[in-house]
Amino acid sequence: MKITIIVLPFLLLFTLNLRAQSIYNVKGIIVDTSSNAKLVNASISILNEKDSILYTFVRAGVSGIFAINNLSKGKFILLATYPGYADYIEYFSLDSAKRTHDFGNINMLLKTKLLADVIVKGNRASIKIKGDTTEFDARTYKVQPNATVEDLLKQLQGIQVDKDGKITAQGETVNKVLVDGEEFFGDDPTLVTKNLRADMVDKVQLYDKKSDQATFTGIDDGQKTKTINIKLKADKKNGYFGKVDAGYGTDNYYQSQILFNMFKAKQKFSFFSTISNDGKTGLGWEDNQKYGGGNNVSAMDDGSIMIMVGGGDDLDSWDGNYSGKGTPIAINDGVHYDSKWNGDKQSLNTNYKLGVLTVDGVDNTLSQNNLPTGGIINTTSNQNFHNYMFRNKLDATYQVKLDTTSNLKLAFDATTKHSQTKSDYMSTSRNSGDTLLNSSERNITNQVDARIFNANAFYTKKFKKKGRTFSWNVSEAYNESQANGTLKTDVDYFNNLGVQDSSQTTDQYKTNHLISSQLNSNMTYTEPLSKTLSIIFNYGLAIDNSTADRKSFNKDANGFYTILDSLYSNDYKLNQLANQGGAILNLKKGKTTINIGTKVSDVNFKQVNEYTGDIFKRNFVDWSPQASYQYRFSQQSNFNVNYNGKTTQPTVDQIQPLLVNTDPLNLIIGNPALKPSFTNNIRLAYNSYKVLSDEYLGVYGNYSFTSSPIVNSTVTDSVGKSTTQYINLNKIPFNYYLNIYYARKLSSTGINIGFTLNDQGSRTYNLSNGEINAITSTTYSGSLRVQKYVQKKYDFNISFGPSLTYGGSSLQRNLNNNGHGLNGDGGFTFFLPWQFSITSNGSYQYNSKTETFDQDYSRFLLNAWLVKAFDKNEDFKITLACNDILNQNSGFNRSSSGNLITQENYTTIKRFFMLTLVWTFNKMGGASAKN
Repeated sequence: MKITIIVLPFLLLFTLNLRAQSIYNVKGIIVDTSSNAKLVNASISILNEKDSILYTFVRAGVSGIFAINNLSKGKFILLATYPGYADYIEYFSLDSAKRTHDFGNINMLLKTKLLADVIVKGNRASIKIKGDTTEFDARTYKVQPNATVEDLLKQLQGIQVDKDGKITAQGETVNKVLVDGEEFFGDDPTLVTKNLRADMVDKVQLYDKKSDQATFTGIDDGQKTKTINIKLKADKKNGYFGKVDAGYGTDNYYQSQILFNMFKAKQKFSFFSTISNDGKTGLGWEDNQKYGGGNNVSAMDDGSIMIMVGGGDDLDSWDGNYSGKGTPIAINDGVHYDSKWNGDKQSLNTNYKLGVLTVDGVDNTLSQNNLPTGGIINTTSNQNFHNYMFRNKLDATYQVKLDTTSNLKLAFDATTKHSQTKSDYMSTSRNSGDTLLNSSERNITNQVDARIFNANAFYTKKFKKKGRTFSWNVSEAYNESQANGTLKTDVDYFNNLGVQDSSQTTDQYKTNHLISSQLNSNMTYTEPLSKTLSIIFNYGLAIDNSTADRKSFNKDANGFYTILDSLYSNDYKLNQLANQGGAILNLKKGKTTINIGTKVSDVNFKQVNEYTGDIFKRNFVDWSPQASYQYRFSQQSNFNVNYNGKTTQPTVDQIQPLLVNTDPLNLIIGNPALKPSFTNNIRLAYNSYKVLSDEYLGVYGNYSFTSSPIVNSTVTDSVGKSTTQYINLNKIPFNYYLNIYYARKLSSTGINIGFTLNDQGSRTYNLSNGEINAITSTTYSGSLRVQKYVQKKYDFNISFGPSLTYGGSSLQRNLNNNGHGLNGDGGFTFFLPWQFSITSNGSYQYNSKTETFDQDYSRFLLNAWLVKAFDKNEDFKITLACNDILNQNSGFNRSSSGNLITQENYTTIKRFFMLTLVWTFNKMGGASAKN
């Protein structure tokens, strides 16, 4: 009796538990998508979401119906399979609020239609491939507290971020990073990746951003920019966040930063200010102009024709970007604001940036010029340089929906720049017998004031008939620069016995006044010919008036620069008129999209030499064929191949009949008879992602070749003096790359692995003393990437791999640049007790000796940070950092190109220690965020 009383409660509890379990269940019907046939005996499995271990399974009965009872509450995966059909997977959960999950009709697709891919319902897949867009779900990637978007990008398959923040994806450089599809601080991607918080991100989209014209019409025009779009979480669009940090270190290194971001619904306001001399923040603007600043005739971003001229000056000039040479002092400030209103019918995006950058240093260069006659000239050059740049830029874009069928987009940007450069050179050249050929001293000063203005209006109209559209784009670009400086050189020449036999002295004052004004208009009309076929017509007009007034003055008897030196002076005008028309057919049927067509341009050149009165008129007919093919194997796999042909006109710098003597030992002269070159480019991409195994495969390639290329023709005399002129050559140079990337997650260990294989090569040409020199280069490389993350415990990543290089010159067959190398980088973070953490990263580079370079080269750059956090959310931190622990950042570079071999040693930032105080704040969604 006692035993019965004791056992009875347990039996009762067991019975209640079974009853509770039975009320959790799922049901559905398995059907064929195409025929709507019911798939009897289809297998339905229930897996635990956490570890994908099988929980239970059943087979569908008559009419494809299935039901599974006696489930417990929790998170699960439903997997449906049937012979000949693609697997179906869906994530679901059961709890007290939802005890039954009715899947309804589960549509299964034949593998012949889906090619063995997986259908995913829901948003738990790490990667989705939508057309030519690869989308990463940020919630499936884990990062440490207070991590930035850059930290998140480093975990994404197929994306690499180097130590300077440069992003490479699918074998190409990412030049633009958007936030919710909008510009954020304009043209510097690192301002997004280094300052936005990773925990705000919902999705990361990687794609080739098309022009406004192509986006509107849906027909590719060949103009693409590799782009990342950061989509924010809905609850992260209200509130504010930011960061304040300041650090000081040994050798007087310092850095400080203030960053503030405020998001309110459809408004964003951001401000940043940095000052540093440690080479870490605010060291460059791309200064990429949307409508000007290039050097050829090509299609604009919107598909219209664009004629652009060079804007350089003859003295040493500086683009205002820091590349690691010298020691920098950088100041950067910026303000961003964007907003949408009136039911999203109107929007404004505007940015203002101000920057000051000063770089000082020393550059010692050893070069070897191997002449086709068998002679060798060895040159040693030492340079002291000072570079300064001040610039500020304002840009704004306003968009308005005029009605339900038409839109207007207005954009402008204005930039002013002031730069100063000062360089002192000392060099000597000797032959292979160590006999002195020449020695020189050269001093250059230069200052440039530039003004850049671009404006653009883009109107679009959709008609009642679906697919019928009209758009009109008008733009104006104005670019003016005024430069003045001095050139002082003393060159001594020696005979074959090493005895000085002549000398040359130059003391000149130089001025350059360059103006380019460009007006472009482009209209397109799209007409649907059927449900699957459409055609787009294009007409464009481009007017370009540019002048290049370059003068050199010698000293008069009183020591003033008043005597014009006509040999090194010229005033040249280049007026260009281009009419462009074309048609493109676009076919979209099922999983296939094809477009093919061409544009033809009639380009008129009028070249006027104001000094001689000579007028040179020319006419060119330029063709721009294009074709593309896209096939979507499935929702998660597609293939693209594109072809574009492009004509490149010679620049005003290349055609102006001016002898440039900035370096008397390396003269340059223009060629007014230059003709255009034509480049063919073929590009392919394949993407595939499998959800169940979390596998990603990407294959990317590009091949281009050029007919009638514009190349250098250099004549070098016995004392090492060279004269270079641009010419058209009847040869076809080419370059290519092939990139294969594979990645997957090892679910049993939580480790992400991936490997990359690369093959890239080129063949280029030049003329050396009248002989054609073919320069070839091929590099094979591979890398293995291993990564793991455990929240609040540790994370690590490492990537390394070998490389093989083959290269040489047809005029120097006894010399080559064949060799091997090894490159790697990685880092780790360990979280210690009492809110301490230690972080380290490093990069290793090794290059073997070759016939060109007779010494191995290796370098290991290692950095480390010890961090102490103080509050619960780790908003207050103290960081002790060491840059270049091993002190191996030697400022070293060497390269080989054809018959010229170069090795550099330059001033750079080496080992130092720095103590930094950091305060981050985050109040998004109306409450302080928890990390």
